[in-house]
Amino acid sequence: MRKLVYYVAVTLDGFIAAEDGTFDGFIFEGDHMAGINAVYPDTVPTQFREAVGLQDAPNPNFDTVLMGRHTYQVPGGPASPYAHLRQLVVSTSLTGTPPDVEVISADAAGRVAALKEEDGLDIWLCGGGKLAAELLPQIDKLLLKIHPVAFGRGIPLFDGKAGLTTFRRTDAQLFESGVSFMTYER
Repeated sequence: MRKLVYYVAVTLDGFIAAEDGTFDGFIFEGDHMAGINAVYPDTVPTQFREAVGLQDAPNPNFDTVLMGRHTYQVPGGPASPYAHLRQLVVSTSLTGTPPDVEVISADAAGRVAALKEEDGLDIWLCGGGKLAAELLPQIDKLLLKIHPVAFGRGIPLFDGKAGLTTFRRTDAQLFESGVSFMTYER
């Protein structure tokens, strides 16, 4: 069975983006970038893969990416941000997506349960916080890039009602940039 893996950058105070949905405050330069990209090349947006030498890299971890509408519709972002993966967006209002982007307009939890039963690599939950809170009972693993910054306010890692869920830390990597890469499993 495939796993649903919530892989995301997060601040020390638990936010995945600023209040306006931007994430400029995260650290995009440093030893953590090469270290993480070497293990998770499938999470680099298609438009940046060539620039970091990953244009021909296989997808070792994920073959599917699941996003909320706001994560998908980053201002100025491409219409197909992860063309090297199967792309699914959860939204009740989104229209006009390219053919390689599937929109899930109802029963996201049911659709994720069906995806987990399919053959293939794991499913990457890319964001956002509301979708993560809704799908928390189905999240099998957390991959958190914890940046040494605090936003004060913003979009939380889990934005909404979510019951108590326990994970155990299974790996930790510390980088000179100050970023910690933490792995937690249900």
